[in-house]
Amino acid sequence: MLIRTEIPVDAAGIDRLLRRAFPGGAEADLVQQLREDGLLTLGVVATDDEGGVVGYVAFSPVDIQGEDRNWVALAPLAVDEPLRRQGLGEKLVYEGLDSLNEFGYAAVVVLGDPAYYGRFGFKPAAAHDLQCRWPDTEAAFQLFTLSDDALSDASGQVEFSPPFDRL
Repeated sequence: MLIRTEIPVDAAGIDRLLRRAFPGGAEADLVQQLREDGLLTLGVVATDDEGGVVGYVAFSPVDIQGEDRNWVALAPLAVDEPLRRQGLGEKLVYEGLDSLNEFGYAAVVVLGDPAYYGRFGFKPAAAHDLQCRWPDTEAAFQLFTLSDDALSDASGQVEFSPPFDRL
């Protein structure tokens, strides 16, 4: 198993994984659109011994109240069914967070299960007066800070990239 930053040749394998992991194809379409629009900040893949994509996590830019503060969103995260519950998703997330930290990003937001993402240090975004546009998601909307000053003067609406409007 190899975990690394995605490269262009991975795109088809990422698409197939996302379509297997998320019936309906919305997440696969989202990643494809983010990539086409130049809005894919970072993609991390896990590949098997034959080079097939078996895990993936994407990060894309978000704004706070229309201001670019060097924050990103984590979405989607996918692991092939036979490999779930073996720590691969955790490795993908940690690799992404480490890379984003090295690149100087300030924070990461996610809309997901608090029990799962809390293991990585994500905290409720609402505690910092941050909200996202989707109703009834307060508990699932979480934040991970990468820099000490990430939260200085940060509050209000977190705006995801336009391809998320389709979800």
